[in-house]
Amino acid sequence: MKTKLTDCMRPLLLGALFLGTAAQAEVKPLDRVVAIVDNDVIMQSQLDARVREVQQTIAKRGAAVPPENVLDDQVLERLIIENIQLQIGDRSGIRITDEELNQALGTIAQRNGMSLEQFRAALAKDGLSYADARDQVRREMIISRVRQRRVAERIQVTDQEVQNFLASDLGKLQLSEEFRLANILIPVPEAASPATIQTAERQAQDIYQQLQKGADFAQLAIARSASETALEGGEMGWRKAAQLPPPFDAMLGALSVGEVTEPMRTPGGFILLKLLEKRGGGTQVRDEVNVRHILIKPSEIRSEAEAKRLIERLHQRIRAGEDFAELAKSFSEDPGSALNGGSLNWIDPGVLVPEFREVMSNTASGEISKPFQSPYGWHVLQVMGRRATDSSAEFREQQALNLLRNRKYDEELQTWLRQIRDEAYVETKL
Repeated sequence: MKTKLTDCMRPLLLGALFLGTAAQAEVKPLDRVVAIVDNDVIMQSQLDARVREVQQTIAKRGAAVPPENVLDDQVLERLIIENIQLQIGDRSGIRITDEELNQALGTIAQRNGMSLEQFRAALAKDGLSYADARDQVRREMIISRVRQRRVAERIQVTDQEVQNFLASDLGKLQLSEEFRLANILIPVPEAASPATIQTAERQAQDIYQQLQKGADFAQLAIARSASETALEGGEMGWRKAAQLPPPFDAMLGALSVGEVTEPMRTPGGFILLKLLEKRGGGTQVRDEVNVRHILIKPSEIRSEAEAKRLIERLHQRIRAGEDFAELAKSFSEDPGSALNGGSLNWIDPGVLVPEFREVMSNTASGEISKPFQSPYGWHVLQVMGRRATDSSAEFREQQALNLLRNRKYDEELQTWLRQIRDEAYVETKL
């Protein structure tokens, strides 16, 4: 499926001063600060640009656009959360090189069946500048790496959890079916009073009643939801039931496409889910790759540049004939594979981050890749072999591990976003 350009890009327009005609000597500044976020600000021009984009997206879906003040509040909150994460990235020394950015834009163009020049032309046709597109992709890459470092690396799934999941009825179900979902979240603060919880529950029940009477789910999500996907009409994409907190995992199996769950209490608040599509079923032959790698992570005492230089030296030593496995045991900072000489064994490419998966797919069996970067740090990898396999016990374990990690990631991400929002100094001036 091709990715829509407007879904890939959310360009931010820089603040500007517009001058009147020559007869009007007066300068009319139209930009202003709409929010102070820690050590940065959000400008009215940024808010206006994002609001226009969201309005266009909603209109393309054929949904009614919420009132302007409601949309402004939702979009501004999204910009605040993004800004906080970008500042965390800056303090952590996360930088996106021009080479990485060019590669990401080339990948986006390729996914849309275009050359880079055609991609530039398509952006211009949509009223988007290539410079703004680059800036937005850079921002999204930084946010992705911040989340990987602050959220994903804290998640641990034990072997016992994997085995318990595989033995459960739900685990067996997940091998055959998955769901495309949308959600609406009515948040509940940590340590909320009973009165606050009751108010949130009443709001969620009111939304549920409106939906039962035929209200548009996407429009209500845009206007009322506090979920990170609110401005996309609550669209979450495809999920296995195991990725969702109970009792939604069991409820979804009984839902028909188009139906909505009743509001359920979760750590983040009250959530309603709409089932948009179902798919899956049957055994499928899957490609697996036997790969090993060495990971070098930037840290408080090692900059991105120093991590890059170290992986380049290790790459040269491997090329010069030193043993890959021994170097991985000595230097790799991936605790799951270092003791095994960097081996990830036979693995489904789909469970790997895109940067790793792309380099792996372009590396022939027996060959060693050039150093490359992912959200986890700097890698060099070697492809040991490729095979096609059915849903073997090994694959099912890997699939279960991935599902459980995704479930924990979704829950941890919402908690972390709420935490950094509460800890930040934010002053809005709408």
